[in-house]
Order: sequence, then C-alpha cells, then structure tokens
Amino acid sequence: MELSLTKLPWYAQVGAFVVLAVVGVGLFYQYYEVPTRAEMAVRASQLEALKGTVAKGRETAKQLPEFQSQVNDLELRLVNLRAVLPEEKDAGDLLRRLQTVATQSNLQIKSFKPSPIVTKTLHAEWPIALELDGTYHNLAIFFDRVGKFTRIVNITGVDIQGKSKPDRNSTISAKCVATTFVLLDKPVPGKPGVKPAAAKTS
Repeated sequence: MELSLTKLPWYAQVGAFVVLAVVGVGLFYQYYEVPTRAEMAVRASQLEALKGTVAKGRETAKQLPEFQSQVNDLELRLVNLRAVLPEEKDAGDLLRRLQTVATQSNLQIKSFKPSPIVTKTLHAEWPIALELDGTYHNLAIFFDRVGKFTRIVNITGVDIQGKSKPDRNSTISAKCVATTFVLLDKPVPGKPGVKPAAAKTS
C-alpha cells in the first residue's frame, strides 16, 4: 500500500510536515547541537585555565627580580656563614692559628688533643682539649684574641691551677676545651625520638 501526502487532507499534510520538522529539529539538536555545546564548554574551561596559568606566569615574572635579589642575599649569607663555619675541619690550620695567638699572648700550648666530632643537623662540633702555660693576664689576652677569630671557637671547661714554683712568665697552668664548628655539605636528617648528641668537655 503506497502512502502519499498529496492524497491526505490539507490539515493532515500540515500536521505531517510539523511532525517531520519537529523530528528533524530533535535529531539536529541531539546529534549536533548537544555535542557541539559540550565541546564548546570544555574548550571554554580550558581557555579559562590557560588564562589563569598565563596570569600566574605574568605575576611570577614580575616577582623574578625580587626572587633574584633574595637568592643573591642567601648566597651572600652562605658565603659569610662558610667563613665562620668552614665546610671542612683543618687541624693543622687551627693549631697554627692557636699557636700564633698563644705566642702573641706569651703563652705556651703544652697539649693539643682533638676530640671526636659531634654531628648535629646542619653542622658538626669539633672540641679540642688544650693545656696552656703562662700567666693569668696572658691567658685573658689569649681568650680575648681567640674570641675575635673569624672562625667561631667557643672556650669552655676552663680549669686554672697556680704553680707551686712560679716564675715571671709562668705562674699558672690551664686546661680548657676549644670547640669549633664545621658546616656540613649535606644536612643530617633528624631521627624521630632521637636527640642530637651533646659535645663533651673536659
């Protein structure tokens, strides 16, 4: 049986046309409009994300001079820190310097005994037991000059004994611990529940 719209009444033809038009619009919307809108929404979201990234990049670029200034300041501080906390211990150099200062202070170093290094998180402590011979006045001068070293040296555990038979340049013998510090190349990671060891002094 053949169907022909031309054989239908005019109102039936109009109704059929409307139905076909609605179906066509529905198919267009379902298979073209909806995917297109979804793709546009995704691209719009990507565009906003890119705009945000560009804005952050521009803001970071504005801060680069400040960051560079901070880096330069930190590098300068590190140089200064290395001056007072050398990266390597040098017994010979420190002994020479202490010997020079002792001689300038009219003291004699009778004994120079480095003790085991005590490692902390960022630095290591290096205690050295000293025995000195001289006078109270010259010992005070020695301590004052050591305190002015560029390299940090702490004097602790001072024990002074007067001599039973003093002479002009030797009235006392003194023992002390001179502790210097070494900057570690790689910080030592802390262990939970473990406290750093304390430096030993005599």
